Amino acid sequence: MAHSMMQLHDIDVPEFLNVLDSCTGNVYLVTPEGDHLNLKSKLCQLVGLTRLIEGGKIAEAFIVCENEEDESKLFRFNLFKSEK
Repeated sequence: MAHSMMQLHDIDVPEFLNVLDSCTGNVYLVTPEGDHLNLKSKLCQLVGLTRLIEGGKIAEAFIVCENEEDESKLFRFNLFKSEK
């Protein structure tokens, strides 16, 4: 099954990391260069987010989730700025 890419919009990085920690499947950050970083890995979080953070917000990035429930959770967070 193909996974859709979701663009992140002006998110709060610490809250985003909290939501990532609650995800059960792998979540990948896809950079404009085509790199795929598994955000379930703390090292990849550090590397990926450090490159993309501008002024405390994510500049441009897409995410891909393996788990549909995680995708829904992150979609709601991205849209409403809240996990709930």
